[in-house]
Amino acid sequence: MSFTSFTKEDFDTFTIDGLDERMKAIQERIQPKFAYIGETIQDDVSDMVGSEMFVHIARHARRTVNPPNDTWMAFAGNKRGYKKHPHFQIGLWDSHLFIWLAFIYELPNKTNMANTFLHHLDELDDIIPDDFVISLDHMKKAATKKKDTDLEKSLIRFRDVKKAEFLVGRHIMPDDPILQNEETFLTHIKETFQTLLPIYRLSYE
Repeated sequence: MSFTSFTKEDFDTFTIDGLDERMKAIQERIQPKFAYIGETIQDDVSDMVGSEMFVHIARHARRTVNPPNDTWMAFAGNKRGYKKHPHFQIGLWDSHLFIWLAFIYELPNKTNMANTFLHHLDELDDIIPDDFVISLDHMKKAATKKKDTDLEKSLIRFRDVKKAEFLVGRHIMPDDPILQNEETFLTHIKETFQTLLPIYRLSYE
């Protein structure tokens, strides 16, 4: 398929009642678009990072009762999985699309990463644009603009609270014209990843 934009119907997927019904809509409406995005920019993301990046599309396989409230794809440097590694994400809630650099609680060495980030706090503050958003929990749709975030406090929580996470990137509203043009949207994704790339690299130091 070709990318024909994320539509209102895609965002409305998360209002469908029932696990099977919502999963069917995710598989038919959204996952083909994720697959196309992955196929189209995987090489660009790999070149950007300087090593091979693998595409992972969330399958929500462990769910047996409650339907997912969001869905996503990830680019990670590990072929087998992404949750235990720093990774880039693209995904949807009913209210917005997100483009993240994600450090989630499964990271085995997140304490060390957090300490590295705190040691380079001024550098991170310069890297992250004021209009980017930050979240400390990927299970919640809300996020705070960087300019309204206490970055140091957020990173201390990321370090000290077992379930705390650190996600930074952009939110795009469903009616944003950027979603209507494939080239513009894919460029926007890559520009977001490029902006956050120094933080990704820093996490491996």
